[in-house]
This record gives sequence, C-alpha cells and structure tokens, in this order.
Amino acid sequence: MAGHSKWANIKHKKAKEDKKRSKIFSKHIKEITVAAREGGGDPEGNPRLSLAIDNAKADNVPKDNIERAIKRGTGEDDSGASYEETTFEGYGPGGIAYFIEVTTDNNNRTVGEIRHIFTKFGGNMGTNGSVGYMFEQKGMIQVPSEGLDDEEFMLEAIDAGATDVDTDDEMFVVYTAREELFDVRKKLEENDYEIESATLIREAVTETKVDEDTAKSNLKLMEKFEDNDDVNNVFTNMLMDEETVALAEDL
Repeated sequence: MAGHSKWANIKHKKAKEDKKRSKIFSKHIKEITVAAREGGGDPEGNPRLSLAIDNAKADNVPKDNIERAIKRGTGEDDSGASYEETTFEGYGPGGIAYFIEVTTDNNNRTVGEIRHIFTKFGGNMGTNGSVGYMFEQKGMIQVPSEGLDDEEFMLEAIDAGATDVDTDDEMFVVYTAREELFDVRKKLEENDYEIESATLIREAVTETKVDEDTAKSNLKLMEKFEDNDDVNNVFTNMLMDEETVALAEDL
C-alpha cells in the first residue's frame, strides 16, 4: 500500500488471486493471534481483536480457523508458531521512503529477507526511525459505494467521527484518527453501511512524485515485499500521476 486508497485499488486489481488468498488467510490468522495475546480473547473488550475477526470474516476465513487463532493467542492452545510484530524502514529507488510492518515467528530470518529484497531491487534498509517520522498512523475504512449518495454518505461519515473521506469508482475510503477507528467503524455499521475493511495505515506526511521508470522500479520492490509471507503492509511516500497509475495497473 502507498498509504492511501489508490494503491489499495491497484493492488486489488492486479493481485494473483490464488496466491493472494493463501497469504490473506495467513495474515488474518497472525493478526487474530497477536490481538488475542495482547488484549484477551473476548472481542467485546478487545477492539483490535474485534476488527481482526471482522476483517477475517470479510475475506471468508473459516470460523474454525478464527477460533483456533484466538485460542493460540490466549494460550489455551499452545500448538503452532509464536508470532512477534516488528517494523522495518528504508529507501527504494529514487529515494522513496518505505515503512514495512511484519509479523514473524523468526525475526532473524525476516531481517535477512527484508535486507536482501531492499538490496536486490535498488534500495537500502535503514535503521529504526530513519523514515518513520515521515508517516502518520491513522485508521482507514473502506465502504462499497454502489447505490450510495456521495454527499449523504460523506456527511454521515464525518458525523461518525471521520477526519476525511475519499472516493473512487467502487469505494468510499474513510479516514479516522488512530484511536477512533473502532468507534467510527461501529457507528457506520449501526447506520447499515457495509464495511469492506477497517485497518490502521501509515500515510505519508509529504509524498514524492515519481516518473515512470522510478514508479516501475518501486512497484517491483513493493510487490516483492508483499510476496514475503511475513510482511503485512508496505507503506511508501511515492506519488504517481494518473498516467503512471494506469501503467501500474498493467504490470
């Protein structure tokens, strides 16, 4: 992700569905496990777990898998891997900043893999804090826009606590303060809006516009990171114009 809805939409259109589905299931299971470990197994009292479960259900993760992940997180089931969350920072081609979120059962392995990907595709891994200040963490909720009135939805989203609302041909993208994500999602659901996803993102404070060649190089790097099983999210400060976005969709 580039930190906003545009890249999420590109990624959605260009994904290799079979491969993506396997990774999506794994990502949801890891998030549920960690959320249950950090905040307990009751989604009513654990907003992060509640979000994780809803997002998993939206992607058709089986109920049994969800329940097993919760039990592993709470310690009721001690089988399976033990996960930890960590982040990596660095630069891609053209000096584009990268912030990468991972969940791994072997940090040493993941460090080596992330460093290798950076180096192989024209970037370099930095130290913690080297680019983190360039990104702001916030909530992002995606709501299918079909059949909805733009102005009416935007007003209701703002009333629910949204800080901003964007739209494309298929989705409303609702932005919230980090700590307001769960509450805004809940209010939208109470108003009978369908929630496609609700998650925390990191949005670049200042974006860097790139030419076609730099965009291609960075899109290849981003895809390699997202192919890694431990990587949850990839955020950059890359800004592409409409022509470059169209090119990216064909990669």
